[in-house]
Amino acid sequence: MKIGIVLYPTFGGSGVVATELGKALAERGHQVHFITYNQPVRLGSFTKNIRYHEVVVSDYPLFDYPPYETVLASKLVDVVKFEKLDLLHVHYAIPHASAAYMAKQILASQGIHIPFITTLHGTDITLVGRDPSFAPAITFAINNSDAVTAVSSSLRDDTYRHFDILREVEVIPNFIKLEHYEPQPEKNFRLAYAPNGERIITHISNFRPVKRVEDVIYTFQKIREAIPAKLILVGDGPERYRVEHLCRELGTCDDTHILGKLKKPEEVLWISDLFMLPSESESFGLAALEAMACGVPVISTNTGGLSELNPNGFSGFTSDVGNIEEMAANALKILSSDDALATFRINAKKRAEEFSLDRVLPIYVELYERVLTAAHVIG
Repeated sequence: MKIGIVLYPTFGGSGVVATELGKALAERGHQVHFITYNQPVRLGSFTKNIRYHEVVVSDYPLFDYPPYETVLASKLVDVVKFEKLDLLHVHYAIPHASAAYMAKQILASQGIHIPFITTLHGTDITLVGRDPSFAPAITFAINNSDAVTAVSSSLRDDTYRHFDILREVEVIPNFIKLEHYEPQPEKNFRLAYAPNGERIITHISNFRPVKRVEDVIYTFQKIREAIPAKLILVGDGPERYRVEHLCRELGTCDDTHILGKLKKPEEVLWISDLFMLPSESESFGLAALEAMACGVPVISTNTGGLSELNPNGFSGFTSDVGNIEEMAANALKILSSDDALATFRINAKKRAEEFSLDRVLPIYVELYERVLTAAHVIG
């Protein structure tokens, strides 16, 4: 198959998953075309069966804002036509699905039929989509996709709840390439961060308010009062200044390391004992899955897809949003005993294996084939 993948090329979970999906398809002989405004961060170097097409948006004096959706649609028309793509797989409803629909109609007027699949990742539904000004466009784009998937049952249910969706939304979870998370002994910097055998707690995010990074700091303070511990924060974003200020206010700075963005956050997870994700909203929780793949148990909220991903009492614990006392108590259940920590590590790894690329990729391939078969019947 010749597949066009449209994505946001950033560190976010949707971009990572879409890139890894394309790379895996290419490894299996499919020709993959990434179409976006910048090279995806996980794309890497020269690889067979992969092409990258940059969407270049020029500044026009007439527009206050660059017309990305229109330029993307035009680029999709060009790539589909001249690369002879079989289908498009777009990640995020807006602007990608709406641009794909526009491209589909333009191509249809030229006698070319191109089906497109839309994968919903979360923010397009749970945040942006709730803005009434976007709702008609999102509803239309979803209903006019040839197939629609969501990364969790929770996100699927939210989609039905907030929009007038007339078609089936299939659940295909996010996935990971397990071998990518196997520890490398030469990258073990544990002694640099916990020289006296302290427990290492980690949080990775984009530091947006929805991630509730301040809850990580408050929870860590309570853990630190009970056992020797260190905190490593990976990422950056609008809440970083508030987090730094809170560390100073609580006097935890000596035991807290804020590293900023890292291209390989798994290197931090390899030395971690616990991962915290106290998000207010999380459609799946890819960062938590990556932690589990490294054998790191997870303390998370029970919101959205997190309760599906992180079975309470098995790979870690879940709590209501903002319940710092319970999160700290659950963390200590894991960290206070070497035996308990070892058991939770094993369970976290087992849970991650259920979301391996080898299990999820065939589901996408079957969906592609089904959509192409239906498209040929219609055509």
